[in-house]
Amino acid sequence: MKLLTNLTIFLLIISFLVDRKKTTLGVKKGIMMFAKIFPSLISVIILVSIVLYLIPQNLLLHYLGSSSGIRGYLFAGLLGSISLIPGFIAYPLAGILVKSGVSYPVIAMFVTTLMMVGIVTLPLEARYFGLKTAILRNVLSFLGAVVVALLIGLTWGLI
Repeated sequence: MKLLTNLTIFLLIISFLVDRKKTTLGVKKGIMMFAKIFPSLISVIILVSIVLYLIPQNLLLHYLGSSSGIRGYLFAGLLGSISLIPGFIAYPLAGILVKSGVSYPVIAMFVTTLMMVGIVTLPLEARYFGLKTAILRNVLSFLGAVVVALLIGLTWGLI
């Protein structure tokens, strides 16, 4: 994290030296964008923290932990497929879940299905692209999420 922070500061200084006006405008836009998403981000983190507090750790690990096996992958894939959570909230949520003991492959399954599979939005997608195309895209996306999760598990030696 320190490396990324230092690199960001270094590049910001270079950008400022090259073009002060554009850099200042970019920083202002970034701060405004952050200010817009901050309330949503905080409210979701608070909500997730409350839910994680109320759900016993052993129950969470039973369904999503490394010992949950294929059931954990399926449960995470189902949760991700039916959730409508934007990416800027999904990644901090994934970090909280990792700290709670959920394995990286299961997190990969959850986040990948969250971003790529849309069961809730399937009717809308089917109206614009056709039912066959919408179902095929969602099935292939789910299979892609399985591949991503398995690759993460193999990479970290968790499978």
